Amino acid sequence: MELLLYTKTYNEADTIHNFMDLYYSLHMTHLASDLLQKGLSPDQITDAVATAISIAKTSGMETNKHFMPVYSGINEQIIQDCKLSHLGYGLVILNADKSLPLVGSFQVDVLKEFLNEH
Repeated sequence: MELLLYTKTYNEADTIHNFMDLYYSLHMTHLASDLLQKGLSPDQITDAVATAISIAKTSGMETNKHFMPVYSGINEQIIQDCKLSHLGYGLVILNADKSLPLVGSFQVDVLKEFLNEH
């Protein structure tokens, strides 16, 4: 049996909001859980995502364009995850545990690219 939700009227603002969330999610090609394969622990990922979202908010970014909470299945378990845009993924890596080689090399690469442009 399928569960179907029916309402007689739809809130137009909710419909537009849901469509925009779907549109933004199409551009979120990364998952935070992808960083497990790069050597980050679940706790390190959680902390890095929280910091990245905080930085995005204080920078005036629309976080719903770059971060979307989702659930993923890994090893027959369901975990909390986060879909990320390319920018969101970069912010998470920049704000992950600095002792990880991935983080240090990514920060150096970003700085080199920045210095080449200026």
